[in-house]
Amino acid sequence: MLSEFSLIERFFARRAAGQPSPAANGSLGIGDDCALIAPRAGQMLAISTDMLVEGRHFFPDVDPEALGHKALAVNLSDLAAMGAQPQAFTLAFALPKADEAWLAAFSEGLFALAERHGCALIGGDTTGGPLNLCITVFGSVPPHMALRRDAAQPGDDIWVSGTLGDARAGLGIQRGEWSADAADAACFRRALERPEPRIALGLALRGVAHAALDVSDGLAGDLKHILDRSNVRATVDADAVPRSAALRRLPLDTQRRCTLAGGDDYELCFTAPPAARGAVDNAGRTAGVPVTRIGTISALQTAADRPAIDWRNAAGAPLTLTLQGFDHFHAD
Repeated sequence: MLSEFSLIERFFARRAAGQPSPAANGSLGIGDDCALIAPRAGQMLAISTDMLVEGRHFFPDVDPEALGHKALAVNLSDLAAMGAQPQAFTLAFALPKADEAWLAAFSEGLFALAERHGCALIGGDTTGGPLNLCITVFGSVPPHMALRRDAAQPGDDIWVSGTLGDARAGLGIQRGEWSADAADAACFRRALERPEPRIALGLALRGVAHAALDVSDGLAGDLKHILDRSNVRATVDADAVPRSAALRRLPLDTQRRCTLAGGDDYELCFTAPPAARGAVDNAGRTAGVPVTRIGTISALQTAADRPAIDWRNAAGAPLTLTLQGFDHFHAD
């Protein structure tokens, strides 16, 4: 039977030792009471933590290899949104039981993504209990180049990467809210279970974009965070928000619900001045990720004005939409 330390040694410590090591930066990884990590020369540390809880963030029957991928991907997505280069991560988790087959698949998905981004596992913790995964990532970004939420400016374009809504469509299918053919359902499920952190795009947007974040809880809620922090308004063409061919085969009201208020996309939403349109397009091409302009940022008009999103259709007509992002304590 696996003990806590044999579990770590078999599925995590040995694999971590084979990863690109942060030791060259004066760091110390697994094997001591604390990990030691230093930022790359001339850069600041960017740090983020995300927790995934069974029944709240993933279904009990999810493929453990996919879960290993997603657990790290959602954290790397936060680094991408800051324009930070991944460096290392810690993993803390509770397990109902030490299932060797489950652990082998989970660690495979986790390390496949970690190795792709040169991100070393440097520590963590394990315990028994309901399945709960918590990862903290560390990245580096030059001072004054981080893509913050509070830097949007009036006149900026609003952009998003990739397509939005497929993950929410996949959740809807698993909940029985709507249906799709087998090919489309597989597309939606992959989006839900295997998001792709846009690290290369975040790096390419350094010095180009003003403000950015990742779309984890739905465009309506996440864009509002930029507006609140920057004290501005937005006008968004709801029909311009990019969506996959599979999603376009669902009813329009379902498309809008998924693209505008769905969560788990992990695409980037960012603002940039109109003069940077060519540079934004180049950043997308460099990263191999499509980028789409969906709206504009405007100043508040009066002292009583508040940050908000004005939704329009393709013809520019106002849309009356009641939308909000995912809330962990009031989830639909």
